[in-house]
Amino acid sequence: MSSTPAHPASPAHPARTASRRGVLSGAAALAAAGYAAPAAAKSGTDPHTTTLTILGTTDLHGHVFNWDYYKNAEYDDAAHNDVGIAKVQTLIKAQRARIGRNPLLVLDAGDTIQGTPLAYYYAKIEPITDGGIHPMANAMNLIGYDAAALGNHEFNYGIPLLRKFESQLDYPLLGANAVDPATGMPVFTPYIIKRLSTPQGPDVKVGILGLTNPGIAIWDHANVSGRIDFPGLVEQATVFVPELKRKGCDIVVIAAHSGADTSSSYGDALPYPENASTLVAQQVPDVDAILVGHAHVDIPQRLVTNDQTGRDVLLCEPDYWGMRLAVMELALVRHGNRWRVAKGGLSSQSLNSNVAVEDPQVAAAVRAQHQTVVTYVNSPIGTSAEEMLAARAPVEDVPIIDFINFVQADAVKQGLTGADASLPVLSIAAPFNRQASFPAGQVTVRDVAGLYIYDNTLLGVKVTGAQVLDYLEYSMQYFQQVSGPGPFAMDQVTNAVTPNAPNGTPDYNFDTIAGLGGRLTYDVDIAQPVGSRIKNLQYAGSPIDPAMDFAMAVNNYRQGGGGGFPAVKDAPVVYNRQIDIRQLLIDWVTANQTIDPAQFATVDWRLVSDGTPITVT
Repeated sequence: MSSTPAHPASPAHPARTASRRGVLSGAAALAAAGYAAPAAAKSGTDPHTTTLTILGTTDLHGHVFNWDYYKNAEYDDAAHNDVGIAKVQTLIKAQRARIGRNPLLVLDAGDTIQGTPLAYYYAKIEPITDGGIHPMANAMNLIGYDAAALGNHEFNYGIPLLRKFESQLDYPLLGANAVDPATGMPVFTPYIIKRLSTPQGPDVKVGILGLTNPGIAIWDHANVSGRIDFPGLVEQATVFVPELKRKGCDIVVIAAHSGADTSSSYGDALPYPENASTLVAQQVPDVDAILVGHAHVDIPQRLVTNDQTGRDVLLCEPDYWGMRLAVMELALVRHGNRWRVAKGGLSSQSLNSNVAVEDPQVAAAVRAQHQTVVTYVNSPIGTSAEEMLAARAPVEDVPIIDFINFVQADAVKQGLTGADASLPVLSIAAPFNRQASFPAGQVTVRDVAGLYIYDNTLLGVKVTGAQVLDYLEYSMQYFQQVSGPGPFAMDQVTNAVTPNAPNGTPDYNFDTIAGLGGRLTYDVDIAQPVGSRIKNLQYAGSPIDPAMDFAMAVNNYRQGGGGGFPAVKDAPVVYNRQIDIRQLLIDWVTANQTIDPAQFATVDWRLVSDGTPITVT
C-alpha cells in the first residue's frame, strides 16, 4: 500500500484504466463475456415454447465500483477479474436487449450490505438509520431486481439497520427460514409469485422462494438471539415449495444463500447444514432452479437429480463481488395454459464482468457516496516505526498480527472487573488479509482497515489452560501434514482440506494465540496428525497449567461458534462492550499516533517438523 494517500479527482474509473483488456457494452460485451445461446433455448417463433431467463448475482458485499478501497486503486487480482455491480449492470442491460419480450427475472442470492468500506461507512460512520439511502439500495434499485435472498452478512449491523435497508428497496428481501421463535412463521417475506408475460400467449407463473443460512444463529447471535430463529433450508423448502405449487406456479426458483457443496464450518453445532443447496435440489420435489450464494465460488452449471421425481434441478453460482453474472435459461413447453420445463431444457453459464464498461447511470448515482468514503479511508491517523507485512502471517509469527492481539488483549484487560480483573489475558487473531501492510511512515484508515476486513466485535471469555491447548490443536488443522525441514512452498503447508472445509481451510479459520504481559509460546509440529501438533506450550516461561484460568480476547464470530472452535462458545463471557475490532484498531492508532513493534512484537510460535524448524518459501 502507498504510504501517501492519493485522492483522484474522480476516484473510480475502471472503464478508463482497464488497459489490460477491452471494456465493452451491449451485444459486444455479452460476446466478450462468453455468452453462448444454449441449444435448448427457443427463439420465440413456436407458440408452444418459450425460454425463461434468470439473471443472478450473489455475495456483492458492498461492491458498486471496480475499486479496491484498501489499495486506493482499481481492483485487480491474479486472474484480472473486475468487481462491482456497475459493471454487472452493463451485462444485464445487454441481456435485457437480447431477451426482448421473453420472460425474465433478475435475482440476487444475498450478502449485500457488508464487505467494503463503502458498506461499512453507511452502516457505522453515517448510518442510514440516521438518514440517507444505502449505496447498494441506490444501485440495485436502478438495476431493477425482482427479489433477493437474505445473506448471513445482512444481519451483521443489527436488525434495525437491515430493516431500514429493506425499506429502501424496490424489491423484496426473501427469507423463508428466518422465523419468529414463538410462532415459527417467517419474519421476512418467504416468497413472491410473478406472472411473466410471453409473446406466445399465456403468462408464466413463477414462484421465487428465498432461503438463507442457518449459521446466522451462531455468527450474529447477539443480534438475533430470541428475535429470529433459522431452521434448515430443506425443512423450510419442504413447507413452501408445495405451497407455491398449490397456488398454481408453473416454475419454482429458489435464491439460496447456502453453498452447493454440503458442509458446515460450524461442524455439528447446529442440526442444519450451512451449505445445503444441493440437498434442497435432491430432497425437495418440484424445484426447477436454484441461484446459489455464500460459498464465493463460480459454478457456471450443475444439474442435480431429485431423489423423488428423477427430474434435474439447475444450480448456478456466479462468483462473488460482481465478478460474474449468472445466466440461467429454462426452455419451457406449453400444455394448454400452463408451462413446464422441456426435457433437457435446463442450462446456465456465468459471464465475466471484466469485459464490461461500468454503467454510467449506476456509477453516477453512487459516485458522491463513493468519493466520501475514499476521502475517509485515505485520512492519515498515525505513523508506523517500520514496514509491517501480513504476507507471511499464515506460516510465521509476524508483528502486524501481534498488533491485533496486543490491542485486543489490552482492551479486554482494561475492561475486566471484579474478581476477573486479575486474570492473565490472552488474545486470538487470524490472517484475514495476506495483502495487508503498514508502510514505514504515515498510516491511514485504509491501512488499518485492510488488516481487519471483517465487521467483528470484541469479547473476552474465561478459559482454562487445558482449553487453550484444545483451541490451538483445533486451529492447527489449517496445516497440511508434511515431514522434513523443507523448503516448502506456502501452499504446500497451508489451507488443508478437511471434512468441514472441502475447498481448503480458509485463512480466517487459522487462529494464533498471544499473551499480554506473560508470553504464550509453542511449536506447531505439522509432521504430526491433527490433534497432536502443539508442542512445548508455555505461559510466562513455564509449562502451561491446565487448570489455570485466563481471559481470552475473541471476536463475536468465534464466540458465537463460527469455525466450530472448542471452548469459547460455552465459556463465561467476562468482557463484551460491542466494540468493533476494526474501529478499536483505528482508534488505538489515532490515540497513540505511533505503531512501534518494539512495544508488542515477539516471536511466540513457529512451524516445526518432528521438532526441527521448517523453511517455507
